[in-house]
Amino acid sequence: MNSYRIFSALGSGGVPVEAAMSLIGLPYEVIEAPTWEGEAQQAKVATVNPLRQIPALITPEGETITESAAILIWLADRHPEAKLSPALDAPERAQFLRWMTFLPASIYSLFWVRDEPARLGGDDPEVQARIKAATAERIVDCWAMMESQVSPGRYLLGDTLTVLDLYVTVLSRWGPRRVRFYEAAPRMAEVVKRVDADPRLAEFWARRFPFFDGWERLGQQG
Repeated sequence: MNSYRIFSALGSGGVPVEAAMSLIGLPYEVIEAPTWEGEAQQAKVATVNPLRQIPALITPEGETITESAAILIWLADRHPEAKLSPALDAPERAQFLRWMTFLPASIYSLFWVRDEPARLGGDDPEVQARIKAATAERIVDCWAMMESQVSPGRYLLGDTLTVLDLYVTVLSRWGPRRVRFYEAAPRMAEVVKRVDADPRLAEFWARRFPFFDGWERLGQQG
C-alpha cells in the first residue's frame, strides 16, 4: 500500500485530517463512513476502530491511528517541511499541544452526547432538549475561554497556519454553529474566516465541507 486510507465523512472530524494531508500533498483514499447513520456505516469502521468512530487513518505501512488530534499531530510532525506544527523545541509547542488536547477533551467529546441525547437522557424529549441546550452553552463557554487565553496573529499561534487552525475551523462549524462562535471568540473568528478563504483549500472545502447560504446559522438553536 503506497497511500493513506482514511475512514471519514463529509463535514466530520475526519475533514481536518483530510485538509492536512491535502496541504502536505499526501496521496490518500477516503472511505466514506458517516457512522451516525447507523449500523451499516459503523460496521465499515469496526475492523479498524472497535469504538466504530471516525476518523481512522491507515498508514502506508499498515498501521492504524485513531483520534483526530493524535492523527493531526502525528502527520504534522512527520512532515515538518509543511510547517503545520511548531517544532519540538519551538516556543509555541507547549500551547500547540495544550489546545490540540483541549479541543477533543472539552468540545469534540460533547458531540457523542449531542448527536444522540438519548444515550444519557433516555427517551424523554424534554430531558433530551435540556441536554442539547446545556451542551451548546458548554461549547460556547469553552470557545470563550480559549479566546481569552490565546493571542492570535494571522493564525492561532502566530503567523503560520498549523493543524490547530484546521481543527478549530472545522469544529467551529458544528452546533451551536458559527454565529455563536463569532460572538464568543471574535479574534479566533478572524482566523477561521481566513482558513475558510485559503485558496489552497478552496476546492477541498467545496468537496468535503461545502459552504452554502445560511450555513453559519444552520441549527443555531442547538
